[in-house]
Amino acid sequence: MKDDLVRFGVAMDPNLMEQLDALAEARGCNRSELLRDLTRAEVSRSALGDRVPAFAAVTLVYNHHVRELSERLTSLQHELGDQVRSTMHVHLNHEHCLEVIVMRGRSDQLKEITSRMIATRGVLQGGAEFVAEDTLTLGTSGRRAHVHTHDGHTHAHPHGPLHTHETPRAAKRPRATKRAKPRR
Repeated sequence: MKDDLVRFGVAMDPNLMEQLDALAEARGCNRSELLRDLTRAEVSRSALGDRVPAFAAVTLVYNHHVRELSERLTSLQHELGDQVRSTMHVHLNHEHCLEVIVMRGRSDQLKEITSRMIATRGVLQGGAEFVAEDTLTLGTSGRRAHVHTHDGHTHAHPHGPLHTHETPRAAKRPRATKRAKPRR
């Protein structure tokens, strides 16, 4: 893999370099790994044009005591129908909940509904990550990947060794042991 990497120089002011190093240390990686991660994230974000197939992961923290807030958030999700792929709801404390909503659809629709969710009265904090489906067709090596959907979710795998979802037979069922025959 290292043979496939391209080295280049980056100039930045010392204060920003210190912050970069602190972030790399906090994440347990080096500068190169951090810059690759940040670059991939930005390339993915910028590839998200309008009206393109995309995924969104929306995170909301809200006070569930705010009148009709849960109903409003649920109603917004129902507007998307089966485009809402999964929702996780966690009670953080007596007043606050965390909700993560994974959606798939057209990027402009996902952005619009996400903005409405985050702007809903009673939502204390919200954010979203968007991924264009097109970015899933490139593997980590930069080669075209195989993208497929099954069981209601999508996978992207770089072309290469055979990929299977089958569990090896031995892992499915413990192997029976022979019993010794009783002696007569």
